[in-house]
Amino acid sequence: MTTTYKPIANQPAAPRAKTIARRASFVVFEDPKSLALTEHIKLVAPSDANVLIIGETGTGKEIVARHIHEHSKRVNEAFVAVNCGAFSENLIESELFGHERGAFTGASSAKEGWFESANGGTLFLDEIGELPLALQVKLLRVLQERQVVRLGSRKTIPFDVRFIAATNVQLEEAVSAGRFREDLYYRLKVASLELAPLRERPGDILPLASHFLRVYSERLGTKGAIFSPEAEQALVTGHTWPGNIRELENVVHHSILVAKGKIVRPEDLNLTSLRPLCQPAISEAEPASLSAQQKLQNALLALFEESTEDLHTQIEDTVMRTAYEFCHRNQVQTAKLLGISRNIVRARLSQCGELSVKKR
Repeated sequence: MTTTYKPIANQPAAPRAKTIARRASFVVFEDPKSLALTEHIKLVAPSDANVLIIGETGTGKEIVARHIHEHSKRVNEAFVAVNCGAFSENLIESELFGHERGAFTGASSAKEGWFESANGGTLFLDEIGELPLALQVKLLRVLQERQVVRLGSRKTIPFDVRFIAATNVQLEEAVSAGRFREDLYYRLKVASLELAPLRERPGDILPLASHFLRVYSERLGTKGAIFSPEAEQALVTGHTWPGNIRELENVVHHSILVAKGKIVRPEDLNLTSLRPLCQPAISEAEPASLSAQQKLQNALLALFEESTEDLHTQIEDTVMRTAYEFCHRNQVQTAKLLGISRNIVRARLSQCGELSVKKR
């Protein structure tokens, strides 16, 4: 997924600010941890230093990247946001560096890459940990030399880009495991910002919830909606928010849809039906003393006794579907839960009909 915004020269960046306001902004954050982060960003933003943003899925890493861009000297230039996990391994090199006509099958015309698209502005690569090792080598060279070579070409193209990367995984561990290049890691981490999960900054929950309540109540024609005191208490203490800001936004959006009148009550939040991501549920059908492994073995034995056809495929599909739903249909969390790559998750979900993967 790639989004680009390039304002008209010498014009205020109102459309871009409006886009940010639809989600959340730093004026919404009020927790001491968030305020400290804001002060740190004030020091980092004016420079052209590479920035690495670290945080769980849904904590607002792109919001932070946009905030850095908005407070940099590049504010009137393009901000290009790219999700590295949204492209296949074969496609991402072409998207990143561009290609010439005939560079590969289907390349009917030349196409500039993300670095060229962001020239003069800011390039934000989310989920940088998803990049294959071969691409990491090429990215390191591009960052060092400040020029790219399109696929199918020998011509170097210089660029001037502020580079911001984000990850929801611990890159130090990935470096130790050989999944991420150490030299690239330090090249990215000239400045680093770590976003605490929402459960660790409770002072942001109500300001953010109120922000989303205003946005969606206006959009859905229920302007003036408010939370009851009990609903506010439930938001702050009734859930751990494993999906962070993104989950909070979805919960508030849903509450507006089901609320009777303009007062959102605890039952409208539907928090009791939510489980923290990747936290096992307790089965009431089996003794609590049984381990998860024993319960799984019992379930498999029952399936074996039924002599079900194509059992292996059915088990794989069930595991993938269940994990996907368990992680609130979040591919990154599903991959993390199962210990596989996101590309494998996407392929398996497509095979079992849960996901329509677009060929690009």
